[in-house]
Amino acid sequence: MKIAIVYASKTGNTEELAYLLWSLFLQKNRDTALFRVDQFPVWELAGFDAVVVGTYTWGNGEIPYEMMELYRAFETLEVSSMITGAAGTGDSGYPRYCGAVDEFRDMLYVQTNLAATLKIEVIPQAKDLERCKKFVDAIVQRINQRIALGS
Repeated sequence: MKIAIVYASKTGNTEELAYLLWSLFLQKNRDTALFRVDQFPVWELAGFDAVVVGTYTWGNGEIPYEMMELYRAFETLEVSSMITGAAGTGDSGYPRYCGAVDEFRDMLYVQTNLAATLKIEVIPQAKDLERCKKFVDAIVQRINQRIALGS
C-alpha cells in the first residue's frame, strides 16, 4: 500500500506536522512518501492507496491557493476507494480555526474513504504527539481492513 503525505506550509508549522506524521507512518513500516504540494504529481494521485492532506488555513478560513489543484483533483478523479486523512495547523484566535482542514475533510468525506482528521494549534508540541499517533493509527487500521478484505 502506497501512502502519500501532501502538504502546504507558509510558516513551517504544517511542514513540521507533515514530517511528524511521515515519521510515525515509517515507524509502522508503511511505504510513505512526503511531498510539498508544488512537487506532487497530481496526475498520479489515483496511484496512491492512501493520501494525507496537510494544509494551513489562509485568510478567513480558506484553503490556500496552492492547494486548490489538489482539491480539484480529488473532486474530479475516481478516488472513491482511496483512504484519506486531513490534517493541519491553525490559530484558534481566528473565527474559522483550521477552516481549510474542515473544507478538505468535508470534500474527502464525499469523494474518498476518509479515515481521520487532525487539527493542531499553531505548531505540533509534545502534548499533540498522542493525537498524531491516533491519527496515523486510524489510517493504518483502515489500510489493514482493506488488506484483510483483499481489495
